[in-house]
Amino acid sequence: MDKVFLIAGMGADVRLFKNLDLSGFEVIDAAWIDPESADTITTYAVKLIEKYNITAQSNIIGVSLGGMFAVEIAKRVDLKNVIIISSIKTIDEAPSYYKLFRVLPVYKLIPGKLMLSMGKLLKPLFSKRMGGESHLFDLMLRNTSPVFLKWSMGAALHWDGQAPQQHIYHLIGDKDLIFDYRKIKDAIVIPGGDHMMVFTRAKDLNPIIRNILTQ
Repeated sequence: MDKVFLIAGMGADVRLFKNLDLSGFEVIDAAWIDPESADTITTYAVKLIEKYNITAQSNIIGVSLGGMFAVEIAKRVDLKNVIIISSIKTIDEAPSYYKLFRVLPVYKLIPGKLMLSMGKLLKPLFSKRMGGESHLFDLMLRNTSPVFLKWSMGAALHWDGQAPQQHIYHLIGDKDLIFDYRKIKDAIVIPGGDHMMVFTRAKDLNPIIRNILTQ
């Protein structure tokens, strides 16, 4: 049975993928591990490879920050398929605010616990379509380590990622308020898809993802 490793986004966990149809695959939650302060996206990706024994011909689905880790893992492991959703595959696809917060790293002044509480205020940026399951966003955020949240924000902003040699399947929504689909090359654009579309638009994503994984 082929393995599919799932890497969630910042402030999220494997519950983000609950609406995906991954039947017929061995699904492995590559949950977050505690970072060292000096870790980068690259060094942390290596830790994920070692921790979860990510081997050749495995599949990875990464969302948002998880997509960046998937890209770095693909540079080190000959994966069967790499699917990133609501993410970027190179630093050239990053939004302009990346440069601003690199110059003015105000996030360093905000305690991790305060970041978690502020996350609820930013919920509309991620999705307006969660409806009755919006509580899931709060639950995932509540279970996030403040240390990891603050570290990951800095690591993402300072990522200098370049695309790996192997092909990346890239899904992005045209209503994503975090990453602008117009800056992203060679992607499948999902009409009406927002940053949380792996959860809110799983019915639209499922046929695309299953076609990739089973081809």
